[in-house]
Amino acid sequence: MSIPAYPEPRNLLKDKTVVVTAAAGTGIGFSAAKRAAEEGAKVLISDFHERRLGEAADRIADEVGERPFTCVCDVTNQDHVDGLRNAAIRELGHVDVLINNAGLGGEAPVVDMTDEQWHRVVDVTMTSVFRMTRAFLPHMQERKSGAIVNNASVLGWRAQKGQAHYAAAKAGVMAFTRCSAVEAAEFGVRINAVAPSIAMHAFLAKVTTDELLAELSAKEAFGRPAEVWEVANVMMFLASDLSSYMTGEILSVSSQRA
Repeated sequence: MSIPAYPEPRNLLKDKTVVVTAAAGTGIGFSAAKRAAEEGAKVLISDFHERRLGEAADRIADEVGERPFTCVCDVTNQDHVDGLRNAAIRELGHVDVLINNAGLGGEAPVVDMTDEQWHRVVDVTMTSVFRMTRAFLPHMQERKSGAIVNNASVLGWRAQKGQAHYAAAKAGVMAFTRCSAVEAAEFGVRINAVAPSIAMHAFLAKVTTDELLAELSAKEAFGRPAEVWEVANVMMFLASDLSSYMTGEILSVSSQRA
């Protein structure tokens, strides 16, 4: 199947404010930030890499017409996370949408995996979602409004060699999404997640062999990986009022065969 045309903006997030983590580079986070800006939101992006963060903001400014606010943040550091929340409220006035996109992969068989490899992947991929939610949720609960969108993975459901740490972390993101959503619902805050299979971008191509990419793509019903903006589109739906009755849900953004 050929790649569809890039979507036309529909003002899905008109007058909303959006914070996106791990938005530098070429991945899902950058695309989510760009799509949010295209859909009418005022956006703040964060990342650990200061130079790449500035370059991402410049690209969005060039392509959309408005430069997002930026804040350097290490999502494994609670002081940084609290600083990001404070910066977001200061620059945006309030936060309507939080997109937790930070994650870290890697490949190692269980018998060779070190404690450091395990803890690093779990900390960046799962515990960061907890830290960010803990920091931003009181603000949303006080306003009786808000949406949090987490980035999980189909590996939270499915098995793949060498991915025990990443899969466990993404399964944790799914469980955390469901439980935190129940807690937040009484305050009018929705928490959902997307679970992509494979989305192609420059960094993935750099760290993944052509053979593995071909193997993973062959498992997709459409015979190709997703474009990052195809995942971001579903994030925009979950961030928007169109999904007003959805919370605690994990939406698979995948064309994998049954």
